[in-house]
Amino acid sequence: MTPRELLRDLVSTPSVSGAEGAAAGVLVDYFEDAGREAWTDDAGNVRAPGDDAVLLTSHVDTVPGEIAVREEDGELWGRGSVDATGPLAAMAAASVETGAAFAGVVEEETTSAGARHLVETRDEPDAVVNGEPSGWDAIALGYRGLVRGTYEVATPSGHSSRPEPNAVQRATAWTERVQAAFESGDSVFESVTVKPVTFDGGLSADGERVEATVAVEFRLPPGTTAGDVQATVADCTDHGTVTWNEAIPPVVSSPRTPVAGALRAGIRQAGGEPTHLRKTGTSDANHYAAAWDCPVATYGPGDSALDHAPDERIDLAAFDRGVAVLTTAAQRLCTS
Repeated sequence: MTPRELLRDLVSTPSVSGAEGAAAGVLVDYFEDAGREAWTDDAGNVRAPGDDAVLLTSHVDTVPGEIAVREEDGELWGRGSVDATGPLAAMAAASVETGAAFAGVVEEETTSAGARHLVETRDEPDAVVNGEPSGWDAIALGYRGLVRGTYEVATPSGHSSRPEPNAVQRATAWTERVQAAFESGDSVFESVTVKPVTFDGGLSADGERVEATVAVEFRLPPGTTAGDVQATVADCTDHGTVTWNEAIPPVVSSPRTPVAGALRAGIRQAGGEPTHLRKTGTSDANHYAAAWDCPVATYGPGDSALDHAPDERIDLAAFDRGVAVLTTAAQRLCTS
C-alpha cells in the first residue's frame, strides 16, 4: 500500500474521539502487511515498536463532522485529512520505511487519554516527533498550555421583572470580568486567552433556583502557571464557585536539538527552506515534553488553518513531501 493509499483509507474511516477502533485496525493491518509487529493497547493506541532513536507519533482521532471524501485539483478532502490523519499517515509510512518506532494515540481532541497512557506504559525514547499539521516545510517548537475551569452559580427563583441579578446574569458578568482580567501579551502565543466553550442556565427542575454553569478554557503561555490563572480568577469571583481540571503545562523546545536538526535537513532535502513555529493551541507534545526528558518537536504536512474546518483538505503533493521529510529525519536519527 502506498502512503497516499493509506491516507485515503484512513480519511475514509470515521475516527471521532472515543470511536477510533476501525481506523486503528487500518493502521495495524498496514504495519503487519509490511512485516512489522503492531497491536492496539489497553487505551486503544496503535503500537508498532521499532528503533527508539525516534518515536513518530500522531493522533488517530478527529473532531466530529462529515466531509465527503474526494480528490479534487490535487487535494484530498475529508474530515481529519489535515488534523491529524495527514501527519499520522505520513508518520506511519516513514516508520515502515525506516524502522523507527511508531504510536498512533487516541482522544487527543478530548482527553489526551492515549498520550497519557503512552507515557505511563512505555520507556522513554531518545526523541519524539509529534504529528500535527505544521505545513510540510515548518517545524513547531512551542505550544501553549491549557487549564479548564467550570463556574457554577445559583440564585433563588423569582419573577423576571425583579431587579436583582439572577444566576444567568451573574455567570455572564463573571465571564466578562475574567476575560477582562488578563492582559494581552506581545503576541497571542505570549498571552493568556480565555474561551468560554459551553454555557447552560435556567430554572432548576424543582423550580426553586435559577442555575448557570460556564465551562472555560484558559491557554497558558510560557512563564504562566495554572496557579497564576486560578489566583486571578479567584479575584474575579464573588459569587458562585469554580472547579478546576488537571492542567497541561506549556512547552517551548530548542531549535538546536538533534530532532529539530533532522527535520530541517529533511525539509531542505525535499526542496524547502525550513521555518520554526509556535502554536497557540495545545497538543500531545505538551504531555511528552512534561513526562520525558528527551527532545520533542512537532511536524506534519497540512495547512493548520483548515483544522476542524468544513472544507478540510490536504494538498497531496505536500503530503508526499511530508513523507519524504519524515523519512529523511528518521533515517538520520536512527543511524546517528
